[in-house]
Amino acid sequence: MQVVQRLGARPSECHFWASYAGVELDLLVVRGSRRLGFEFKLTEQPTVTASMRIAMDDLRLDELVVVHGGDKTFPLDARIVAVAAAHLTVDIDPLEP
Repeated sequence: MQVVQRLGARPSECHFWASYAGVELDLLVVRGSRRLGFEFKLTEQPTVTASMRIAMDDLRLDELVVVHGGDKTFPLDARIVAVAAAHLTVDIDPLEP
């Protein structure tokens, strides 16, 4: 809910996604041509998973944000960033109208 509020996303722009193969994305936000994915992990040191790569490709995501329980924000891969839950309001930019 905090991510949706920070983005300023409307309910109609927010989706859960899952494939028949069992790949899931916790939150998909689509505004116009912009496609953002969000995963939520309890770990303090998240890593890129095969499911994340599949979601990036299948959904043609512009960016995937992994919100985690650690205290630092850092890049995981091209277009994949780990954002500390405590830093959501600083490290995630609101969507443009």
